[in-house]
Amino acid sequence: MRALFSLVGLVVVLAVIAMVAKKQLQAVAPAVVPPATAGSPAQTAPEQSRAAQQKVLGDVNRAFEQGASRAPD
Repeated sequence: MRALFSLVGLVVVLAVIAMVAKKQLQAVAPAVVPPATAGSPAQTAPEQSRAAQQKVLGDVNRAFEQGASRAPD
């Protein structure tokens, strides 16, 4: 009888842990990314990466140019 209660208690504890873990995993699940709009074609991952690199490169160059124009001559 004692073994039965121990087994039932263990199953209840595992069920509670599983429910809490499921709730936590759902809370941190990534947000759903909306699909691309009809006006812009969907890009592949390498294309998105290149576009992001080009944007950063342009931003850095622009920042250097602004810094150079502010520097005293």
